[in-house]
Amino acid sequence: MVKNKVRWGVLGVARIAVMKVIPAMQRGEWSQVTAIASRDLKKAQKAAKELAIPKAYGSYEDLLEDPEIEAVYVPLPNHLHVPWSIRAAEAGKHVLCEKPIALDAKEALELIAARDRTRVKMQEAFMVRVHPQWLTARQLIQTGRIGQVRSVLGYFSYFLPDPSDIRNVLEWGGGGLMDIGCYPITCSRWIFGEEPKRVMGLVERDPQMKIDRLTSAILDFPSGQSIFTCGTRLVGYQRMQFFGTQGRVEIEIPFNAPPDRPCRIFIDDGSDLLGGGIEIKEFDACDQYTIQGDLFSRAIREGIEVPTPLEDAVRNMAVIDAIFRSAETGRWDVPESLI
Repeated sequence: MVKNKVRWGVLGVARIAVMKVIPAMQRGEWSQVTAIASRDLKKAQKAAKELAIPKAYGSYEDLLEDPEIEAVYVPLPNHLHVPWSIRAAEAGKHVLCEKPIALDAKEALELIAARDRTRVKMQEAFMVRVHPQWLTARQLIQTGRIGQVRSVLGYFSYFLPDPSDIRNVLEWGGGGLMDIGCYPITCSRWIFGEEPKRVMGLVERDPQMKIDRLTSAILDFPSGQSIFTCGTRLVGYQRMQFFGTQGRVEIEIPFNAPPDRPCRIFIDDGSDLLGGGIEIKEFDACDQYTIQGDLFSRAIREGIEVPTPLEDAVRNMAVIDAIFRSAETGRWDVPESLI
């Protein structure tokens, strides 16, 4: 057990923070959550009491002024990610910010400037990249288990009609592509180890809320293609598949991997369409949010690089931007190379 754990503060009482991330980080070997802030002090105090967090603040500024806090987790609405991440960095705090890290790629560039200026560590919180099922799938693909990967197929959906939910507020960066479409994008880029040369997007927007409620995209990589659909008015479902010249890897629950039960991936050699050639790999229950927090905290303590650099976050946002532009023009679009 690490004696000198990194002391974390949390900006906001978002559901993902109080229900998933904070409890997970509290179980970590390298992390301890010592403060939480809300613009409503009573909300902060309630969360602090329920989660046994020592300090509660009635403003984000007060938490950032706490000299004992070394790092902050930012689960705020999307439009607040960049401004509060920068303020945290300027206060000398390391920053783990929820995805998508910005409203567009150019805004994300501001975080790189802030990171370099303040010399803090900063990362986008794509927790899936640290889960053992994803690390194993990537290793299998990289070592040629399925031959050369040529095609990626992704799907992620849920049903959320509530107009008051922040994920349905266009001005705050709401919509399916920003909220969940970002996952198959980052995972496709990670598995291919490349950036898409061009993308094509098809978007259906909600007539009242104007957010994208059904989005499909094609990402054209140098080595192959990725196709995915995300939706916010559909039955809840998620899956990722990677097709190679000699086999296929399928991740059963790729994004919201349950922390309390085993996860599975399937390695198919393609010899039997009825499944006779499928090997199942099962992974013991683990919490990807615990792993994410500990890896970031360890990077702080050991003075090493964080698992995923901010430059990757900028490139992911550039793909999202290009998909939106393509949907408007009906033509292929090229992600901007900003770094």
